[in-house]
Amino acid sequence: MNSAFLFPGQASQYVGMGKDLYESYDIARFYFDQADRDLPFDFLKICFEGPEEDLKQTRVTQPAIFVHSVIVNELLRQKKFPANVVAGHSIGEYSALVSSGALKFTDALEVVALRGELMQYAGEERPGAMAAIIGLDLQQIEEICNNISDTSQVVVAANLNAPGQIVISGDVQAVEKAMEFTAEAGAKKTIRLVVSGAFHSPLMEPAAEKLGREIEHLVMRQPDVPIYMNVTGKPENSQNEIKKLLMEQLTHPVRWEETILNMSNSGIERFVEVGPGKVLRGLVKRIVKGTTLLGVDKKADIEKMDLQNIS
Repeated sequence: MNSAFLFPGQASQYVGMGKDLYESYDIARFYFDQADRDLPFDFLKICFEGPEEDLKQTRVTQPAIFVHSVIVNELLRQKKFPANVVAGHSIGEYSALVSSGALKFTDALEVVALRGELMQYAGEERPGAMAAIIGLDLQQIEEICNNISDTSQVVVAANLNAPGQIVISGDVQAVEKAMEFTAEAGAKKTIRLVVSGAFHSPLMEPAAEKLGREIEHLVMRQPDVPIYMNVTGKPENSQNEIKKLLMEQLTHPVRWEETILNMSNSGIERFVEVGPGKVLRGLVKRIVKGTTLLGVDKKADIEKMDLQNIS
């Protein structure tokens, strides 16, 4: 059975994430300790003990999810669990790049840490917001966003997550106005997200420019398996093109629905969420029917793999 490894993004974190892995596996201690040495905050303490407010800071959240996901990926590798293709949602794209062999852990961690810092700072410099719109199609949402946006305020479709589930992003007032208009247009729900900035929107341009200079110098090799990129929803194996798409990722929408559909159409039958939480499984369930869904987050999930038919 052909499998895809899917790596989660922000909103998947939780206090205590990875603690059972750290206490049980040498490889988990290696990666966590490396990150604890390299990052400019008490990484282990925040991941394992909180407080939640600290863990929710973008500069902490992104490395936490990245490290946790890479550890789970390595544990699955040790069990000879196969991945035919990989993809990651937003920050999860860096976990996918490590999984594919395109990036080394230490190099990716350095960029992930900078990405989190830059995105948090951009959100502080120009406050933004994000909101999930449930029950409208992309054309309706884009039309509303275009009508609201002008030279001083902007709102765009940012995460094209699943049919009828799209996240908008932009200036606070523009997002609030878009929530009102989408509700009037028939949206079933509009949910303001707890985030520190307008991710995947033009408001992230200052962060994207600085991050791009770092990405240019990344040592990257050709991935061992196809990696489906957020910006296009399509597989890529050119190092230069992957770098270009990583630079564009902060200001462009995450085309998650397209990614999953393209994987399914290429013959993927099993989707494995690798890392904290279960957000991506919920999205896949809405996008394609009749597939096998697995989630690997904790020690108990790893141990269950001994009982799975993973051929």
